[in-house]
Amino acid sequence: MSAEATSPGVHGRRRGLPRIDLRRLGRAALLGPASRDRLPDAIGHVAEAHRAHFPDADLSVLRRAYVLAEASHRGQYRKSGEPYITHPLAVTLILAELGAETTTLTAAILHDTVEDTDVTLDQVRAEFGEEVRYLVDGVTKLEKVDYGAAAEPETFRKMLVATGNDVRVMSIKLADRLHNMRTLGVMRPEKQERIAKVTRDVLVPLAERLGVQAIKSELEDLVFAILCREDAARTRALISENASAGDALAATADDMRRVLREADISAEVLVRPRHLVSVHRSRLKRGELRGTDFGRLLVLVAEDADCYAVLGELHTCFTPVISEFKDFVAAPKFNLYQSLHTAVVGPDGAVAEVLIRTHQMHKVAEAGVVALGNPYAPGPAAGDPGVEGPDGERVDPTRPGWLSRLLEWQQSAPDPDTFWTTLRADLAQDREITVFRAEGGMLGLPAGATCVDAAYAQYGEAAHRCLGARVGGRLVALGTVLKDGDTVQILLAHDASSGPSPEWLEHARTPAARIAITGWLAAHPDAAALPDASPRPPAAVSAGPRGAVGVVSELPDAPVRLAGCCTPVPPDEITAFQVRGGTVTVHRSECPAVGRMTLKRSPVAVDWAAGDTAECQVTLHAESFGRPRLMADLTDAMSTAGAAIISATVEPPSRQRVKHTYTVQLPDAAMLPGLMSAMRDVPGVYDVSRAQQSAEA
Repeated sequence: MSAEATSPGVHGRRRGLPRIDLRRLGRAALLGPASRDRLPDAIGHVAEAHRAHFPDADLSVLRRAYVLAEASHRGQYRKSGEPYITHPLAVTLILAELGAETTTLTAAILHDTVEDTDVTLDQVRAEFGEEVRYLVDGVTKLEKVDYGAAAEPETFRKMLVATGNDVRVMSIKLADRLHNMRTLGVMRPEKQERIAKVTRDVLVPLAERLGVQAIKSELEDLVFAILCREDAARTRALISENASAGDALAATADDMRRVLREADISAEVLVRPRHLVSVHRSRLKRGELRGTDFGRLLVLVAEDADCYAVLGELHTCFTPVISEFKDFVAAPKFNLYQSLHTAVVGPDGAVAEVLIRTHQMHKVAEAGVVALGNPYAPGPAAGDPGVEGPDGERVDPTRPGWLSRLLEWQQSAPDPDTFWTTLRADLAQDREITVFRAEGGMLGLPAGATCVDAAYAQYGEAAHRCLGARVGGRLVALGTVLKDGDTVQILLAHDASSGPSPEWLEHARTPAARIAITGWLAAHPDAAALPDASPRPPAAVSAGPRGAVGVVSELPDAPVRLAGCCTPVPPDEITAFQVRGGTVTVHRSECPAVGRMTLKRSPVAVDWAAGDTAECQVTLHAESFGRPRLMADLTDAMSTAGAAIISATVEPPSRQRVKHTYTVQLPDAAMLPGLMSAMRDVPGVYDVSRAQQSAEA
């Protein structure tokens, strides 16, 4: 992972973490390893940072790794002229400062040996074990000689697959890219920009999703300094002009310390300056910045409950900005982040943003998955081998949902260009929601996901048979955008030959859904041309005369007819009215027209003729999702059930739904329940009901 030297100059390196002296390390590296009883001077910085997190760590393995790396890279130099060993040392130091455990640091020292020297993966396994070999292999680039232009995307695919089994692979890659970005200044401007764009599109989102905020923030600043040089220069100048801006926050911090001390809450209140990109975004959002806009206040406590105690005191003793409150303690972000966010107004009207978290939350907020250590370490019980999957393979308990989804869809994107483009688009979706399956379980989806995405996330390619969805128990269109906490039920057709509509691509947000839909449509080019797949004008068919009425009226001489608005059949409860021309019109008692007609006319007593369940006529509404051959299947089912279709109307599809209205003649009213059941069993039909529309008096 060769890189460069001299920094492009960025603002805001974290306090308390002085930059490693590359020249001093270079001289130390040239001196070779130290004696057996002590660590080489060049790795002393790493040992000191590592012991700060792991006081009892065995450093002998780091010594052996350094000896192998230094000997292997001896004679190799970076473009800046520094001995190459300074790069793996700097990468290891970054991870040591974040609290990475010994295995990760060992692999970090060796991460370029297999790629750039004669050291083999078998040698690494023999010397340091399978875990170190796996991590080194995971970050080793694929050769351009073998892959050509596809080398970079295929290398990232390889790393992501390896990260799916062990997130420490990506931890090393992020630290490697951070040091390379710090020393990118010796490269040609066009190469700087190319590397910065990949960092912006891929590495920064990955650092965000893995929760490694310390690396993510610095990478953002380094990318900003290269791709937006003028904006970066203006922002640096703005920060310089407001060098005393921290005084306003410091005064507010003193007031908070006093309030918390009087409340007997043990807490540490710190002023945290915003990094370069954060200041730039604040300026774009707020316009002119005040002193308190150049930083935040960080309150660190011991226990989760103390976070809420601090929040209560601050909201009691200061004026809170309620719209700024967010609780990421009770509902952590998908990248492990936990904290309470609030803002308070000072005496001068300036607003100070406040972050409240425990010391452990702070460690995870800064280092993300790096702070979790070895996911395969033995459990509390002696001899616990760690976590195993169903096939006996180790399973990383830290694998987040977004990574699992990414690993699934990348298998369906064999083309490197498709993978590379889709990866960038996927990583651009930086928020995640959780929806609940009606059958039990949860789905993690990117914000903005629709029912189409939920279908493919739950069923994979079986989602090609999706007919519709219910959200919160209500039928919705497949393009409905889901919200965090929604309950989703996906409805599938029984017909295995069913497939997606081209319209689904307009609603698909996840790569898995888009790749699956595109693949099916490519394999079935004639699907979109099937007659029932596109909107069609209302159609009507008719057959046969109206059947006998079979109603006894108190007006024996008056003609009787069944109302077309509700088409009553025995044994429905019925109500009748005499209308213009003397005809007695019979309605079902629950027909909406009955209520209106009662205001104008007196009901006529009617009843069904005794024992008469002979022929009857009824109007039915069928609601369905659009699909090919739906009308044909419905009419076949009705014919099989013994119904003669008098008329049929099919409305044009609306939001992928189709409404059918059928008036049918039945030889026996007792056949109606069976007919409606047969219609509901037709794939794609989700509701069948008796006609209830209004009718004129």
